[in-house]
Amino acid sequence: MIGFILSLWMKITGWKIKGSFPDHISKMVIAVGPHTSAWDVVIGLGARKMIPIKEAYFLGKKELFDGPFGWFFRAMGGTAVDRFSSQGMVAQVADKFTQHDVFRLAMSPEGTRKKVDKLRTGFYHIAKLANVPVQLIGFDFRKKEVIIGELIYPSSDEAADFKKILSFFAEVEGKIPELGLKHLA
Repeated sequence: MIGFILSLWMKITGWKIKGSFPDHISKMVIAVGPHTSAWDVVIGLGARKMIPIKEAYFLGKKELFDGPFGWFFRAMGGTAVDRFSSQGMVAQVADKFTQHDVFRLAMSPEGTRKKVDKLRTGFYHIAKLANVPVQLIGFDFRKKEVIIGELIYPSSDEAADFKKILSFFAEVEGKIPELGLKHLA
């Protein structure tokens, strides 16, 4: 219901989808950026319904799902990770791909809304370990576009893969442009 309301709001306010989502690919990491504002979550939930993307998840700390609002986070597409597990975060999340027939995990490559000096690599290593592609999606607030970019299969040349990833996100203007990724490309 929330996704429907947000997608309706996005249409009314002029947001468009640019590109097509590879719905035939059942498992992937969706790298969403640039992450500059809490509004990215609102746009993400609306875009998930507009595109549509089924079986899409996001990560949340296990404690969120144990409490009285755990049902809410699961209903929104959350999946729990245990920050104190002896299994590393990348391996723990990569295992989730083996537990589902369809699993699309949305992550911010920056890992924060603050300006970054480099991208975090967890999303990429999760995709590599799970043997799934990375789908690039940008939220361009200036153009009011959700841009579905290239599908990248992690290769043995991590530097070249990250060059492609950064060149895509550098052209996308987040809600707060000065916190974007243009300076990294």
